[in-house]
Amino acid sequence: MGFREVNAKMIEATVVPGQRLYSQRGAMLAYRGEVSFTPDIQGGQGGVMSMIGRRIANEATPLMSVEGNGTVLFGHGGHHVHVIELTGDTLYVEADRLLAFEGTLRQGTMFMGSQGGVMGMVRGQVTGQGLFTTTLAGHGAVAVMAHGGVFEVPITPQRPVHVDPQAYVAHHGEVRNKLSTAIGWREMVGRGSGEAFQLELSGNGVVYVQASEEKL
Repeated sequence: MGFREVNAKMIEATVVPGQRLYSQRGAMLAYRGEVSFTPDIQGGQGGVMSMIGRRIANEATPLMSVEGNGTVLFGHGGHHVHVIELTGDTLYVEADRLLAFEGTLRQGTMFMGSQGGVMGMVRGQVTGQGLFTTTLAGHGAVAVMAHGGVFEVPITPQRPVHVDPQAYVAHHGEVRNKLSTAIGWREMVGRGSGEAFQLELSGNGVVYVQASEEKL
């Protein structure tokens, strides 16, 4: 099983017997072979606890499981698609940005306050992500969606990365993140620009940034 980028806005997934993948409902564009699509109510590979976490987070991005023998074309809303290969670490990504992911990955939900305390929760509100985010851990492929394409920015201990919260897509690796203000609090009062805040990511890993400040 694997994902192949057909073009900037579409991927082809190979489905083999005995393995499963998950996608957003309504993301299937076409398929060949004997493939079945089933609404998923168990929270992906995260089981019931993942489902509960998604309910608490007011998760409104339903999934479907895909099984069988064949190939499936996925795309959604004309958004750009980027494939990420995980090799044992954890990807932090918003559920509405997930187009598809392999069933070998464990899905979970993380409370934003656990990454940065109170400022982590503030970050969630500023970015529009809310108080929870989705995690995918293990070995496998993930296809995420973005506006205007995705650029991978490496994060190293010597070179932390600052990202506009509206352009942030996802990150993985041993990464710490915190919210910082780009201007003073007094100057910020009355200003609605997201650029008043920045996400500072440090450690070892990769952050994925979209070429737009537009939300999905």
